[in-house]
Amino acid sequence: MELLSTEIDAIRILKPKKFEDNRGFFYESYNEGTLKKLGIETDFVQDNHSYSKNAGTIRGLHYQIEPQAQVKLVRVIRGSMLDVAVDLRHKSATFGQYVSVVLSAENMQQLLIPTGFAHGFCTLESDTEVLYKTSAFYSPEHERGILWNDPDLNIDWSVPKRDITLSERDTKFPTLADQTDF
Repeated sequence: MELLSTEIDAIRILKPKKFEDNRGFFYESYNEGTLKKLGIETDFVQDNHSYSKNAGTIRGLHYQIEPQAQVKLVRVIRGSMLDVAVDLRHKSATFGQYVSVVLSAENMQQLLIPTGFAHGFCTLESDTEVLYKTSAFYSPEHERGILWNDPDLNIDWSVPKRDITLSERDTKFPTLADQTDF
């Protein structure tokens, strides 16, 4: 596994070693020992699987507050998406900035998102499936969100606005400037 950096130092891309032959391929998507050797020591407690029928589906921007804040390890097993992490760490030099990375079944890369970040994604293909591990259990009372089209963040979701599909809930989150509890 190779560890790649992004524009925000805390966000990392994991690139697995892929072994191919005439039967297909094999790769380790998760190995606790390998991650520890790379300096990543997180105990994951939950796996999630998301399916999006349409290209242009945006999910997010979600996060959980303490004591249920989550580290996430995100990957795509079918299709592709633009994965986005927004820095919510007030004392960080990159507060309010975001990283966006294309994750796909083809590139097999994973995004490691630490606590202190909101997370969201936009599917770039129909029938996209996403798997992600979390370091804390889902907790509705600790879950929060930021408006997907917050003008101060100005996230380029890589799809025309007319093609975007959202849940009603994701259209009602406050902007980053209006957040009060992170």
